[in-house]
Amino acid sequence: MSAARDNTIRVLSLVLVLGVWEVWGRSVNPILFTYPTAIARATVELSASGELWHYLSQSLEVLFYGVLTGTVVAIPLGVLTARSRLLDKATEMYVNALYTTPMVAIVPLLVLWFGFGIQAKTVVVFLFTVFPLLINTYQGVKHVDSKLLEVARSFCSTERELWFDVILPSALPFIIAGMRLALGRALVGMVLAEFYTSIAGLGYMIVRYSNTFQTAKLFVPIVVLMAMGVASSEVLKRLERRLAPWNRPIEEE
Repeated sequence: MSAARDNTIRVLSLVLVLGVWEVWGRSVNPILFTYPTAIARATVELSASGELWHYLSQSLEVLFYGVLTGTVVAIPLGVLTARSRLLDKATEMYVNALYTTPMVAIVPLLVLWFGFGIQAKTVVVFLFTVFPLLINTYQGVKHVDSKLLEVARSFCSTERELWFDVILPSALPFIIAGMRLALGRALVGMVLAEFYTSIAGLGYMIVRYSNTFQTAKLFVPIVVLMAMGVASSEVLKRLERRLAPWNRPIEEE
């Protein structure tokens, strides 16, 4: 019953926002703003011509490789640095320095090193992905309940059993939260890379239609990016509920 009520509230909220946007958007100069039905028509037009799918596939390729490499590096490194004081102290300075450095500032340097193709864009997405996931994984391992570790050791658990039976399951909610943060940043990195390197993908669509003042078509890739972010976040929330059911929050009455 609670789920049905929540879904009803979401639908009503969406209808209200879209309705207000539609009414107000029609009264604004179409060069400066647009409204939902115009965006829907532009989406159908760009989809029918194949343009949207062509550029979306380019963006998804970059996003896939960047997030994949970031995940493969971040999770093991986060676990290892949290469990090894030597590795933690050896890498802490570099992780903090790179995480706090605005990635926009180093994109031109990455272009010089890796060129204008997919390799440079993948590196940009990788850098946007790796640090929030690494830091969340690190914090998740660090915050494992010490009592659980003591109980596991009292039953003579090996280090491997300790990792797979206690440490990783306890850190899993942190890791998934890090993935949600990382995917949001990865989408930003993907568009940024498409702006600064070879103009392609959804970033190209944004630049092209903003320069020609086709506002309705400009909103299409923006809405697609928004939908990608919402969908990925929802998938990860469902994944967390399945893999870590003990971490479900108490439902509000």
